[in-house]
Amino acid sequence: MQLPVWFEVGSFVALGIILLLDLLLVVRRPHEPSMKEAGLWVAFYVALALAFAGAMFAFAGPEYGGQFVAGWVTEYSLSIDNLFVFIIIMARFSVPRKYQQEVLMVGIIIALILRGIFIMLGAIVIEQFSWVFYIFGAFLLWTAWKQAKDEGEDEEDKENALIAKIRKVIPMSEKFDGGKLRTVVDGKKVFTPMLIVFVTIGMTDLLFAVDSIPAIFGLTQSAFIVFTANIFALMGLRQLYFLLGGLMNRLVYLKHALSIILAFIGVKLVLHAMHVNELPFINGGQHIEWAPEIPTYVSLAVIVGTIIIAVIASLISSAAQQAKLDARLEEDARKSRTGVDADVE
Repeated sequence: MQLPVWFEVGSFVALGIILLLDLLLVVRRPHEPSMKEAGLWVAFYVALALAFAGAMFAFAGPEYGGQFVAGWVTEYSLSIDNLFVFIIIMARFSVPRKYQQEVLMVGIIIALILRGIFIMLGAIVIEQFSWVFYIFGAFLLWTAWKQAKDEGEDEEDKENALIAKIRKVIPMSEKFDGGKLRTVVDGKKVFTPMLIVFVTIGMTDLLFAVDSIPAIFGLTQSAFIVFTANIFALMGLRQLYFLLGGLMNRLVYLKHALSIILAFIGVKLVLHAMHVNELPFINGGQHIEWAPEIPTYVSLAVIVGTIIIAVIASLISSAAQQAKLDARLEEDARKSRTGVDADVE
């Protein structure tokens, strides 16, 4: 892919400025956005991603433009699924809704840093060792199977061992003090529960990066596309958190759709690994020519089609209509409506 240097540099500078302005807005005016405000921001970031996709089609051609769209849709879908975990974390630690935007913004910054590291490492490994696609493919197939089984949700209520140790070692207050990390209790400086929230969000972001980076490398080997698709997937995520809210519980088929997408990309990675095979114990170290390379437009059609079908099926499903919110989410929503956040000044 040959892109003008000014386009690549300009893209990162523009995206960096937008993220910085977004962060400053949260820091200077912590608040819970209205549905209208959240909706406008989400629409703005989606439009921005589509405009960037148009620029990719214009400057890099339909192949790489399609790779960006496929990567962005996949990462965005995975991010939407991960929002439910963020909702549980916020409710579990009773984070005042006024400061949830700040927590989400910190989580997004951590995610960008972690994904940047994974992307650089992944690009280096892929360039040197083509057989890594076998590992990525097998990992995604295992992740898809695990996602389809829908296991591990009960683990959300179990406190991580690291977090439990932090509570024992570090002096910590029982209540939040606004959005502060440290506060004064009985004349002593101690940390607030916000520290635990940041640690939990950071560890969750790490797990998400492990799942999502191999998935997008199955759609493109361009580090530029991988990183920009991840940035656009994370931009507007905090507004989407407030916009979707309880709707997350109604998207009953989203996890199944994502398991299908991950399995599809896993198969695509394995086929690609076979096509460029260099392992001596497989086909004598020769490329397996009959292994097909799945075109980008097919990948894009499968990904977008699966998401659309899952969303429509979820919205008309009787199971979704009867779905009840987690008790913690209902309490969080009640606080939002009545305006009685436990915000300690």
